[in-house]
Amino acid sequence: MEINPACPLPIQRYPHVLLAHGGGGKLMHQLLEYVFGPAFSNPILDTRHDSAQFTVPPPGRVALTTDSYVVRPLFFPGGDIGSMAVHGTVNDLAMSGARPLYLSCAFIIEEGLPMETLWRIVGSMRDAAQRCGVQIITGDTKVVDKGKGDGLYINTTGIGAIEHSLTIAPQTVQPGDAVIISGDLGRHGMAIMTVREGLQFESTIESDSAPVHKSVLQLIEEGISVHCLRDLTRGGLASALNEIAEAAGVKIAVEQKAIPVREDVHAACEMLGLDPLQVANEGRFVAFVAPKDAERALQILRNQEVSAQAVLIGRVVENAAPLVTIKSAIGASRILDMPSGEQLPRIC
Repeated sequence: MEINPACPLPIQRYPHVLLAHGGGGKLMHQLLEYVFGPAFSNPILDTRHDSAQFTVPPPGRVALTTDSYVVRPLFFPGGDIGSMAVHGTVNDLAMSGARPLYLSCAFIIEEGLPMETLWRIVGSMRDAAQRCGVQIITGDTKVVDKGKGDGLYINTTGIGAIEHSLTIAPQTVQPGDAVIISGDLGRHGMAIMTVREGLQFESTIESDSAPVHKSVLQLIEEGISVHCLRDLTRGGLASALNEIAEAAGVKIAVEQKAIPVREDVHAACEMLGLDPLQVANEGRFVAFVAPKDAERALQILRNQEVSAQAVLIGRVVENAAPLVTIKSAIGASRILDMPSGEQLPRIC
């Protein structure tokens, strides 16, 4: 095994040593001393206290979110469980229009996980947090029996500052609102599934896992009337639109030909019997904005790399019984249902 020279010295010396359950305080001390502490070091974490103490900038409104990540495999084209845990929680905060500030992180590690694997994931989390401008300020580590943890599970909780007066929620959605998505759909779910199923394409399908908060904050800073935001994770676009329609009590109409899906993603979905509109994404969101701001919102989003493919896909039609319709390329409309069952387990 080729060892990254940036790895802590004990891991370089013993790269094949597996994490052993029952190491007790010594094992946890070594993980904190050589792995988590150096990777996530910051003034708040370095106090090594049972709880983190911090201040939140004015006006004092905060957003709080938590999520758990159980993806298999741990590494996939375009990302890994570590970077995804940071991106996913940062994106959840962004859907409230919050500026991400701090994360907590808990690791559930299965006995037998190679130390080199753990370090790669921790390093990926460190790099992702730095790119997102957030600090990991507290956490926890547990080791469970072999066969009980599928390698590694990660839980992250995020805190962000809400620096605006908007109410960004489904209840704010109004008839006439423009429905905008930030880019092409389905890549994360298909990146995971193609690896699992051993599917081969001319080009590798890479996950879209990425932080979207800069795009969202830019919309707000530019005065766009953002009514609702939703990241397109489990259940994809279909779930997000149906959930918002139900909460807002509106009918939403979108056009299939306006929704970007890469050819290789579409082909992979067909092979696996999946609908790309129901496949999870980790770096995409839908925005409902006032009709007068639709064109300007698109221009702002397209100036950010993560949302450079932003497109208008439809409108909120009317206050009515909750419903989402989609018009096909030949002009026929059908109901876009909420996904039924658990199509894609263990992809986030």
